[in-house]
Parts: sequence; structure tokens; C-alpha cells
Amino acid sequence: MSVRHTVTASPVGDLTLVADGTALVGLYFEGHKREPRLASLGPRSDEGFGEAIRQLGEYFAGERREFDLELAPRGSGFERKVWDLLTKIPYGEKRTYGELAAELGDPGAAQAVGNANGWNPISIVVPCHRVVGASGGLTGYAGGVDRKRFLLSLEEPPAEDDGRLF
Repeated sequence: MSVRHTVTASPVGDLTLVADGTALVGLYFEGHKREPRLASLGPRSDEGFGEAIRQLGEYFAGERREFDLELAPRGSGFERKVWDLLTKIPYGEKRTYGELAAELGDPGAAQAVGNANGWNPISIVVPCHRVVGASGGLTGYAGGVDRKRFLLSLEEPPAEDDGRLF
């Protein structure tokens, strides 16, 4: 198998999934702010995307907190280190660019982390939406800040039930 893509509907609009062989190499929003670095998305084919589409459906339904897919994001060594850290941010939690830079051993690299985060080719599955600015505010997102807000609210824990009826 070679590079190919499919398009699937989601609560945040159509998503384009790109695979190379059995590995997912891209997941892009309609109107994605950064063009994919891939030379081509390959031909459209629905073959081999069933598991990714199923897991995305479970995520959007609130039934999945972690993805279990073969991933092969293409980027520099530094970018892949950042993207690997993103996959370790637990569902419902956030990190700042500075915190990720410190985890990489270079607290001064927050801007470089932000740039790598922006080039994440596998949105949602590699949860770059969980990264916020130093003040906790929502910063740019390749899918747009409204989608980032939606994804973060999807992952918010339910309000505590204190036993009151109203």
C-alpha cells in the first residue's frame, strides 16, 4: 500500500485522514491553517481507515480517552519529540508550551515547541489541542480556536453532582 486518504464527517467538520501503508500519517481539518508537508495525499480510498474512523467516533461520543493506532508522523527529530510528548498529555488535561519545553530539558524552547506543535500532522489523535499559552489562554490552532475550544470542552470532566435536584 502507498499513501492514500479518505474523508470522514465529524462534529468539527470533515476530517481528511492520510495513511501510508498501515500507519496514519495525517489528520487534517477542512480549512487547516498549515498545508500538509506531504508531497501528495495520494488517491482517495476508504480502505484501511475503518479503525481510525471507529476510534474517532468513540472519542467524539465521549467513549474513548486514548487512541490506539499506528502513527508515523513525518517531521524533524525535534518535532517528533514534541509530538511524542503531546501523546502523553492525559485526556482532559492541558500543558503549556513552557511546560513541554521544560520536559524536553530546554525551558527556553517554548517558542520552538509552539512551532512544532503547529506542524503536528495528526490533529486530535496527537492532541495538540491540549496545549495552551502560559496564561492558560487558548492560542492558535491549525483547526481554528473554535475547534480547539470544542475539543477541550469535550474532554472536560462532568460537573460534580452534589446531590441536589436542581
